[in-house]
Amino acid sequence: MTSSVPALAAALSSRALDLIFPRRCVGCGAFGAFLCASCLAAAPAAAPPRCPVCWMPVLSEVEGPVLSAAAAARPCLRCRSQPPAFAAARSAFVYGGAAREAVRALKYRGLAALAAEMARPLAAALDGWAPPVNAVVPVPLAGRRRRLRGYNQSELLARELGRLAGIPVAAGALRRLRSSPPQAGAADEAARRANVAGAFAAGSSLPDGGILVVDDVLTTGATLDACARALRQAGAGPVFALTFARED
Repeated sequence: MTSSVPALAAALSSRALDLIFPRRCVGCGAFGAFLCASCLAAAPAAAPPRCPVCWMPVLSEVEGPVLSAAAAARPCLRCRSQPPAFAAARSAFVYGGAAREAVRALKYRGLAALAAEMARPLAAALDGWAPPVNAVVPVPLAGRRRRLRGYNQSELLARELGRLAGIPVAAGALRRLRSSPPQAGAADEAARRANVAGAFAAGSSLPDGGILVVDDVLTTGATLDACARALRQAGAGPVFALTFARED
């Protein structure tokens, strides 16, 4: 009986907040949920054919989409010439429409409760992909930025995903050594890589086996590559990456 008291208190608190601040969809503004079923269904899925490593849309080396299964299974030119430290990455959506609005609301509007709804398509993507991972690790946020925001959006997503997927979350497995300019302000891939070079280090206790690094958006993959590199250099097993959205 005692163990049900915190859950009941949380449920009552949530209902009270809903009465004061009704949930509205970040995509269409309809009441009822922070991300309604219609907007979620209309969000652009990051569907194949895509590079099996970085998950960029696959184009032929001449022009046009690759349609053959053999060609689509081959890493893209960039991943072949400069392989990332992570074994593979996946994203649930393309960064557009309601997916973009959800990321921005979680990241910049303080809508922390949205993470629970965003984690459901992440869990579905993970279930369909099924990489061999034993722990979920969020991309750490610089201390000052976290204090200003009040939370780390990647950690919120990771914890909700871990709960849904039944995978332990190892938030301390990765540390941020220094702050860096926001990646959104970087002009190109080289600038993004320079921003995060040496910004991360593995924590004192690494999970055994494969690790799934979770973030909100994948653009060039520079941040995820830097995180995976820090984990791998510390002796971690294979590192995979999963994000809610991907900029194509």
